[in-house]
Amino acid sequence: MRFGIMFFASATGDAHETYRTMLDAARLADDGGLDAVWTPERHFDTFGGVFPNPALTSAALAAVTNRVQLRAGSLISPLHHTVRVAEDWSMVDNLSGGRAAISFGAGWNTNDFVLSPASYDNRRDIMLEQLQTVRTLWRGSTVDLPNGVQRPTTVRLHPVPVQRELPVWLTSSGNPQTFKDAGALGVNLLTHLIGQDLDQLREKIDVYRKARAEHGHRAEDGIVSLMLHTHLDADAETAIARSRTPFREYLRSAVVLERQAAGGGGTISGGLSLPDEDIPEDLIEELLDVTYERYLHQGSLIGSPDGCAAMVERLAATGVDEVACLVDFGLPADSILAGITPLCALADRHR
Repeated sequence: MRFGIMFFASATGDAHETYRTMLDAARLADDGGLDAVWTPERHFDTFGGVFPNPALTSAALAAVTNRVQLRAGSLISPLHHTVRVAEDWSMVDNLSGGRAAISFGAGWNTNDFVLSPASYDNRRDIMLEQLQTVRTLWRGSTVDLPNGVQRPTTVRLHPVPVQRELPVWLTSSGNPQTFKDAGALGVNLLTHLIGQDLDQLREKIDVYRKARAEHGHRAEDGIVSLMLHTHLDADAETAIARSRTPFREYLRSAVVLERQAAGGGGTISGGLSLPDEDIPEDLIEELLDVTYERYLHQGSLIGSPDGCAAMVERLAATGVDEVACLVDFGLPADSILAGITPLCALADRHR
């Protein structure tokens, strides 16, 4: 089992402080032997919106780390020109000495698509085409595109990347078709436990492995990365008590974002829909309590390294290869940083 850290802060305070915590945590992860640092793409909201550009965060991380892979988790590619995606990440690859990686996502929040309104309806197909084009450019091949006067123009990627092949993931909110697509393309997979449990995930991983084999890829080579909310301490009760209120408020922020997306005329993450009626406040509080307890016991790494060992073993049995540890779900900076060392100890134990 491999481990990396992931950021997705619901930041209502100082963005500078959020970035400084990201850099400090990445240094600790790098020194502690973790495998990756993931930064997301989100827009126009306090929930994740402090991270609108993973290429920029990865470029900053390249300057303060030496060995961890720097991953977009996820890049919402339909919002961007495909060649610009390849250029940005080739720069990251050069700045980091060959440590760039991208998890491509189609996006779901209709409000994000003010950046590219025409892409929303066909965002999944656009994303899959972009993924292939970026890989083509990365390998040194050219693509022909119209220039400013609509004449075909041959485009080649500069700067030339350090890595001969770009490490690629496909992000899935649980749709089995995305697992199948990732397998067919021979790329890795990033997912989470929002809307799916480990038994359902095991079935979908089987779909992924089967699709890899059916399309000429070694089934066992693909990496399945699972995002889990993570906070560790030598004392399990301390970690649980410290995380409870921030986690509940983080969940509340997520619900607010989902409702804004639905109100904008789209679906929520995973392609689902929300009821039109308002949920009573007391029921929301009850749901937050129930959701926190479910995550605590069935879908997170919150506790001590010893106490979380059983969860890691369950993940391995499910077919997960790697945990993307979401560490900044509302905890203060000192708590986030304090949790990295015991996380590195957990990683050493299960590597």
